Amino acid sequence: MVGPQGRNVRPADAERQDLTVYDDIAQRYINAWNQSDPAARRAAVDDLYTEDARYIDPLAVAEGKEAITATIGAVQQQFPGFVFRLAGPVDGHHNQARFTWELGPAGQPAPIVGFDVAVTDDDGRIRSVFGFIDKVPATT
Repeated sequence: MVGPQGRNVRPADAERQDLTVYDDIAQRYINAWNQSDPAARRAAVDDLYTEDARYIDPLAVAEGKEAITATIGAVQQQFPGFVFRLAGPVDGHHNQARFTWELGPAGQPAPIVGFDVAVTDDDGRIRSVFGFIDKVPATT
């Protein structure tokens, strides 16, 4: 559909449908980070990411599914008993999803908060994740 000034405009129902897709991607992403069984974690990564996927945050760079799987396992070892959870709505457009997450003990306030931007291919598989950490516990 063409809108004012000749720009292409998507109908509102298509945008709502896209947001549902982004919600699903973000939840599957969080589920993969919470998967404690190594084989199930690898299967989740295989299903969610492209072959050449990259994960980058201030503390890690992981290139490829094997490295991403290993990074998730290392975070779980560093924070035993902690779980990731979405913290707010997922926003997305043009194959990009942005979402805030928390990491902490289940049912308790999270001491770690960040947000990620996941870039997908046209099939909805993650090509790149750019992670940002907004809150970490103070060290003494």
